[in-house]
Amino acid sequence: MEGEISNFMTVWAVVVISLTYCHTISKTVPAGTRRLLAISPVIVLFFILPLSLTTISLGGLTSFFIAWLCNFKLVLFAFGKGPLSPSRSCSLAYFIPVACLPIKIHNPVESTKKEEGPCSEINERGLKSPMNYVVKCLVIVAFLPAYERKVRVHPVIINLMYLVHVYVGLEVSLAVVGAMVRALTGIGLEPQFEEPYLSTSLQDFWGRRWNLMVTDILHPAVYLPVRSISSRVIGRRWAALPASFACFLVSALMHELIFYYIGRKEPRWEVTSFFLLHGLCVAAEIAAKKALAGRFHLPRAVSGAMAVGFILATALWLFLPALLWCDAEDKARSEATAVVDFVKRTWSVVEYTYSSIMKASR
Repeated sequence: MEGEISNFMTVWAVVVISLTYCHTISKTVPAGTRRLLAISPVIVLFFILPLSLTTISLGGLTSFFIAWLCNFKLVLFAFGKGPLSPSRSCSLAYFIPVACLPIKIHNPVESTKKEEGPCSEINERGLKSPMNYVVKCLVIVAFLPAYERKVRVHPVIINLMYLVHVYVGLEVSLAVVGAMVRALTGIGLEPQFEEPYLSTSLQDFWGRRWNLMVTDILHPAVYLPVRSISSRVIGRRWAALPASFACFLVSALMHELIFYYIGRKEPRWEVTSFFLLHGLCVAAEIAAKKALAGRFHLPRAVSGAMAVGFILATALWLFLPALLWCDAEDKARSEATAVVDFVKRTWSVVEYTYSSIMKASR
């Protein structure tokens, strides 16, 4: 684990240096193809760096942050668009964290213009109450006895617990990153999840509640260009269908890449099947809503139960097996054990030091 931490620090030192270069280049190279060529070595490097890490907690998150989110932001930045565009800020202190971390600056005015605002209670700085995360962590703690005796628990129940664990682990991890950025910079940030278990449709789940930083990046990087092209071919009314499906295709490929970083195993394309299936279903949902034009609505309780049930069923069928194929369960267990051992050793040192000081003072 010590070697992993050393590699982790080296990777992020390289990330900071590389992003400083990108920020400097933007002052002399105009937006467009020339800037893209200038920063393309950094984009390639960010695909290679996660190969230095092997853990889920450090390697998995790092690959998500830099190989996916940061690279997409840099491509947009090359053409003067996205959260790193000069219209947003020219400060290096703003550029680096926004580029390489899954954060979105909270804009109350912008939030009020959304058709459907966030469902969760957020504080004046744009983050959820700490109690929200505490309760979710307690749910995971409650799962631990079942994990220890999983041979006596039905496999479907255990797998459902794993899915909840993945959701809570990802949300809490991103919240911790956001809290650290907020503490260092003082800027308000938006939460990355909006209680996805309250979704009323697949569109609601993927577009407004689940991992919103990904949605915010895929929209300008994939959705808008594909919709623009599709509108010339099939018209503006139906252009959203291929654009939405393209987002799921890109997400599928990036998930395959991240799972490879975690497990270093040949992909079996289950996670790709999961996202393509949902892409087709979301496209069908969009088409049905356009065809019905508001003439028919299922009750929210019914549509929500159907959507969440479908998501869980397909995740058990396709997503979770792909994650377990990467040895995620064994790695998570060993990493958790390493953290517990580290805390125990640290506590022993603190306790011994305190006892020595107390004896010396007498």
